[in-house]
Formats: sequence, C-alpha cells, structure tokens
Amino acid sequence: MADLVYPPVIGTIKLFWRYLGLKMDFSGEENVPREGGAILAINHISYFDFALAGTAVLPVKRYVRFMAKKEIFDNKLAGPLMRGMHHINVDRSNGSASFVAALRALRGGEIIGIFPEATISKSFEIKELKTGVVRLAMGAGVPVIPTIIWGSQRLWTKGVPRDLRRKHVPITVVVGEPIYFTKDQDVAQAEADLRATMISMLHKVQDSYPDSHVGQRWAPLRLGGSAPAPLN
Repeated sequence: MADLVYPPVIGTIKLFWRYLGLKMDFSGEENVPREGGAILAINHISYFDFALAGTAVLPVKRYVRFMAKKEIFDNKLAGPLMRGMHHINVDRSNGSASFVAALRALRGGEIIGIFPEATISKSFEIKELKTGVVRLAMGAGVPVIPTIIWGSQRLWTKGVPRDLRRKHVPITVVVGEPIYFTKDQDVAQAEADLRATMISMLHKVQDSYPDSHVGQRWAPLRLGGSAPAPLN
C-alpha cells in the first residue's frame, strides 16, 4: 500500500522530539523482522506511546500500523492522519471487524502495534492483558514482540496535566525477542506468559533508568513513587 502520509508525519514527530530535548535510549530493534507480519505488544503509560514505539523501529525501515480506538478516528484532525497511515480502527462495540482487519494486515506482512492492556495504566505497572494479541498471533502465524516504554508518562499521561517543557527527560524503549505461539496452546496461559515477560522487561528497564523514582508522581508505589496503586 502507498504510504504518502506516514513519512511527513514521522518528520514532524522527529522535530517534536528534538524540540522537547528528550534523551532517547532505544534498543532491540534487531528483534523486529525486516519483512513479514509481526505484532508489537507495548505497555501503555502515556499518550505518546504510539509515536515513541513507531520511532523506535524506524531503523529497520518498517512502519507500524497501530490499533487505536474509534474516537481517535472520529477526530477531525487526527482521523484523516490515522486513515492515511493505515492504522486500524477499533470500535469496541464491534470488535470482530477490527480483529479481522488486523488479521488481514498481519497476513499481508504488516507490523501491527497493540497495547494489550487496552488503556493507559495509571499505576504504571503492567495491568491484566486482553487476549486479542495472542489470538491474533495464533491466527496469523506471526510472532509477538514485547516492547517496553518508560519515561513517557513524565510528559503526558492520564489524569495528570501534560508537561511539555524542555527538560531532557530520559525515554527508554526496549524491543524484546519475538515470542511464537501455536494454535494448540492455551490462550490464557499464553497471555500469562506474555504478561510475565513484559513485567520482567519493565522491571529491568526501571532498574537501569537514570533518574530516581523515589517520591515521584510518575513512578509506581513499588519503586517509592506516588502513582496510584494497581487495581489488579
């Protein structure tokens, strides 16, 4: 498919990152396949996670087609951009249509970006995962690539005023090794395994993060921060 919208959007996003003065630390892009379908399963802590995950895989010259809620596509400004970049509209009242669209894209060799927690985690911990990622991977026969973002919640997250001042915030994105699921696996167990992998990756990223978490609103209680307690 023709990508006339994605390149200029990427250029704008890169300028925006530069304006914010972010200290980017991306790793693991070698785990993204150079061709063929795959699913990026990404933790969700910020409204910027779409753009950060997409930026992290640019070195392998792949575009990520994100599954995003219908409300974004309904927006007069964002909607045309989302459609132009061939992202996938998720109508929660009719989830089967978006599942079929994602399955078709994966079988067509696209990389699909999914936030398996469905919504932003206010605690900044990994919430319970929905089963869509595992079922899509099994149905399309593609790998799931766990991806962890940390630091973006300091810029703009749910329930907290955004802070877009230039202050050189460290942003970490780690792309993990592909996980392959087979159709004969138990979906619930596969989902639990994926969540365990993402939790382990998140803890490693947090352990090596350059700024202290103690006393920070953007940090989880587990690390001495003051974010809300996990709901699960």
